[in-house]
Parts: sequence; structure tokens; C-alpha cells
Amino acid sequence: MTARISRLPFDLHALEAFLAVCEARSMAAAAQKLALTQPAISQAIADLETRTRVKLFDRSVRPIALTPAGEVMRQRASALISEARQISSAIRHTARGRLALIRAGLVDSLSRVLTGPVASFLSEHAEQVSIQSGLTSAHAGALLTRNLDLFIGVDDMSDVEGFDRFDLVSEPYILLLPPKSKVPKSVSDLANYAEKLPFVRYSARSRTGIDIERHLRRLNLDIPPGLEFDTPFGVTDMVARGKGFAISTPICVTEAGFADSGIRTAPLPGPSLKRTLTLVSRRQELGTLPRDLTRACKSALETSTLDSLRKSMPWLQNQLG
Repeated sequence: MTARISRLPFDLHALEAFLAVCEARSMAAAAQKLALTQPAISQAIADLETRTRVKLFDRSVRPIALTPAGEVMRQRASALISEARQISSAIRHTARGRLALIRAGLVDSLSRVLTGPVASFLSEHAEQVSIQSGLTSAHAGALLTRNLDLFIGVDDMSDVEGFDRFDLVSEPYILLLPPKSKVPKSVSDLANYAEKLPFVRYSARSRTGIDIERHLRRLNLDIPPGLEFDTPFGVTDMVARGKGFAISTPICVTEAGFADSGIRTAPLPGPSLKRTLTLVSRRQELGTLPRDLTRACKSALETSTLDSLRKSMPWLQNQLG
């Protein structure tokens, strides 16, 4: 029998003891909580520190405190223990044809139009469904740390192995202008426009904001900072109030609830810029569910949003879908 070359730096029992000490701030209290002896807890922590080759607790203070390395361990250990505790339940539910829990992330710009369809679809496949709306960057991080099972967002995580990706919809970036504004027809027109009216930005915390800023740099447009927002509503509301103009997308306008507000929409001058919204899930972990969910979302988007956008913005006919 071939000897094992390496060992895992911990086992789940040691992590459970570690988390108990983190919570109780005392070896003795952690031992009482887990119905173990204090020497057993102390030995588990010492063995964990030996294997990881770092000090996890600062024992020079009372109550004992986590070191920086210990804080990282606490965050990761919590996720691992949570996942381990769900395995038995997940296996039982899967044997009955249903999952115990599905956790999905949904980018803000699709929250209004897809929360209902996503929740309805997933509730047919799982006993418990959790849907989290927010920025794609947060959802990507949660998927990597196994705190989400899938997300729909702007980043397809193409630089990371081990994920399946299903394109949902592509759409162009467009200009949002206050009602009755003159539409810039060229990049130079846009530069002149920016000298007269503030530019309302998506924040650099969002992938949309990052993409727009990169595009402006390619166009050699240096627009001064001003108002910026994480959400489509904040950006679109400021334009509707005449406080500035923005670069956004048709679906973001719908998400913000300003489709019939009188805001002027127009093609973005110069080179085109588009974004693709993608469903990302860990490879093969959910069977055909991600692909089936993508189909359901495409159908819901077409019915609730895309058809009306093409009618209200005829110049989008071949760019949206």
C-alpha cells in the first residue's frame, strides 16, 4: 500500500473545537459546550496550530483573542463546518428528488424582473431557497467560498476553472439623457455635453461601473467625478431629475422603474459597448438545474422586458437578446 504523501492540515472535529473557542473566548467554556475535557480542547487547538504552522490565538491577553491568521481560519472554518452539517440533509432530500437548499445570487439590475421567476423555479427543486440581490463581485466571492450555489450577474468568472456558464442575455450600453435633451451624435459631441452637464456614474464597486470607465478611457474622455451609485435606480433617478446624464443599459432602465418617465435614451456614440448577463454555477454539482433555470429566465425576460424594450427603443432590434 502506497504511503500518503501529504495530509490535510486539519479535520472537522478540530475545526469544531476551534470555532467553539472563538465563540466562547475560553478553552474551558468551549470544552463545556462540546461536552469534552479542557485538555482535549487544548490539544485539538495545539495540533491545529502545529499542522497549519501558525498561531491562531493570542494567549497573552484575557480573554484569549484571535491572531490575524486565526481570523482568516475562523471565516473559512465557519463555511466548512456549515457545509459539512448540511451534507446529511442534502443527501436525504436529493434521494427524494429535491435538494435541501439552493442559494442563488441575483445582480441588482435583474432584481425586479427575475426575483419572482427564479424563486418560483427553484422552489420546485428545493425545500429551502435563498435569493440574495446585490453586486456581482459579492456574489462571485460567495460562490468561490461556497456560500452560494449559483449566481446570475455580469461577471462570467472566465478566469476561474471549475464553473459552468450559461449566457442569459446580451444588451448594449446606451446614453441616458434628461427629458428633451439634445442627443450627442459623436464622441466629440459627448465630450462637449459632459462640459455642460454632470456625468452620473455607476460606482467602481460594480462591474458595470468598471466597464463604463474603461470605455471612457478608450475614448480619451476624462470626465470629472461627481455623483455615483451602486444601483440602477440611483443613476436613473438623477437623470430623470435633470441632475446629469449617464451611460447605462436598457434592462437597468427597466429595473429602475423609469421606462415611461420621459428620460431620453440613445445609442452610445463611437465604438459599441455591451454586457452579457450570465448564470454561473459550480461544474456538474446541480445537474441540469442551471441550464433549465437559464431557459426559464430567458423566457421570463423576453415576456416581461425585452419585447417592450424593443418596441420603446426600435434601434435596439438587433442588439438585445
